[in-house]
Order: sequence, then structure tokens, then C-alpha cells
Amino acid sequence: MDTIGFIGLGIMGAPMAGHLLDAGYSVVTSDHRGKPPADLVAKGLKAVTGSNAVARAADIIITMVPDTPQVEEVLFGENGVASGLSKGKLVIDMSSISPIATKEFARKINDLGCDYLDAPVSGGEVGAKAASLTIMVGGEEKAFDRARPVFEKMGKNITLVGPNSVGQTTKVANQIVVALTIEAVAEALVFASKAGADPAKVRQALMGGLASSRILEVHGERMIKRTFAPGFRIELHSKDLNLALEGARSLGVALPNTSTTQQLFNACAANGGGKDDHSGLVKALEIMAGHEVGK
Repeated sequence: MDTIGFIGLGIMGAPMAGHLLDAGYSVVTSDHRGKPPADLVAKGLKAVTGSNAVARAADIIITMVPDTPQVEEVLFGENGVASGLSKGKLVIDMSSISPIATKEFARKINDLGCDYLDAPVSGGEVGAKAASLTIMVGGEEKAFDRARPVFEKMGKNITLVGPNSVGQTTKVANQIVVALTIEAVAEALVFASKAGADPAKVRQALMGGLASSRILEVHGERMIKRTFAPGFRIELHSKDLNLALEGARSLGVALPNTSTTQQLFNACAANGGGKDDHSGLVKALEIMAGHEVGK
């Protein structure tokens, strides 16, 4: 089995790496940001100093960090992955970052004689823990075939959607759909609650009709029960919508509802909610309505 380097053991990355360890893979990480999670060390996770040392020790290197600048730093910064690569290795970025930057990152890694896949995921912390993530992959088919057994330990719906950067483009599209659906659910529950209806019963009724969705099921419940611990943070979803709007400007495409939803995320962040789960978007609507769902 390939040795896996895994950089980025956060809310999503830690359980993803755990599944690889459970499957029998040797997994190596960097200790430059502190000690790795004790539960993963107990499963056999090894720590080395520097991302370049991770690259030297591993056959496949996975990055799972918050944003484009962090991916660039991990790959090409001082003691970065690129300086530890040798020909024939595979770099997989599973972060959600700029499709434009991804093309350049892939070119630089390819120039070193290595393959590159952009493979962002959807499913949040729940999907990461359950190994049920959707994985959207951009890159060459031979690299995808090599990576597929690794992906299958972390996700269920795994699709090669096109060349490098198309995985990231697909993730941006996913984040548009998710954000706008959260906004629609929030509007519906604020409206129903302020009109005097029981939002829990409204949600139950809607789950049996065409309005039913995974977001109504999971995030609608969060809005009603006021459980806004992430999950997937508003500040990260806002970052993804920024990518959508930047891409839209470059393409000459109008995304009016994406823009509106981004402003609602901004309002939440301005009121101290940037680290809330993205279902916390409902708070921006509640401020404007002068009414909290369920009250």
C-alpha cells in the first residue's frame, strides 16, 4: 500500500486521516503546527518536521487546509511539499480553493515529474466522520485511478469531473447550491415562525413534500434547536462564495442570489458569528425580522 502524507488535521482532515489509518495505510503528517491528535497517533500516525519531510516520506501527499494561500504555502513555501518531491509521486489537494490558482499549482507540480489532483469534498464534519464524503476530482485519469482506493476510504460519491481545476469549479458550484438552499430554508422558517406557526412542525410537514432536502433536514433542525457549533463555518462558506463571485466576474456571469447570500454571511460575521455553523445564516434574517425562530 502507498504511504500517505496528510497535511491539515482539522475538523475534516482528522477523521479523514483516521479512516486511512483504519484501512491499514501508513500515514505521515507534519508537526510544525503542534502535536498531531493523540487518537491518530495511537492508531499509528507518524509525525515529521516540515511539509518537505512529509513529501519525502510519502508516495501520495494530501493537503486539507482552509484556503488558497495556505495551500500555496504548504506546497511551495519554505520547506514546502514541492521541495521534498521526487518523480512519480502524487499530490492531492482536498481543500476548497481557487480554480484559477489550482491550474498554476498543478502545472508546477507536473513540472517536477509528479501528478496532481484537485479533489475538494462536500459533506462536512458529519460526512468526514462517516467516510461518506462526496469527492469532486480534477486531473488526469491515470492519477485518478491511482488515488481512487484512497478516496474510497474517505467518501462514497467519487467523480472525475474533468482536468485540473474542474474539481474546484465543481466544488464552487456545490457551495452556491448549498448556500442558497440554507438561505431559502432560513427564510421559510423565519417567515413561518413570525407568523405564529411552530417551526418544528412546519419543517416536519415540508420534509414530506417537494421542498424536502438534506439541508432542510439537518440545517433546518439546527436553526430550530439553535445548535450552531460547526460543522462548516460561516467564514469558510463565505470564502467559497467569494471564489464564486470572483469567477463570475472573470466569466461575465451574473450570480445575483449568490451575492445576496454572501452579504448575509457577511452580516453574521459582523455580528460575531463567523465561526458559527453555516446554518447560522438564519441569524442575519432574524436580525432583520426582529424575531428569532422558535420564539
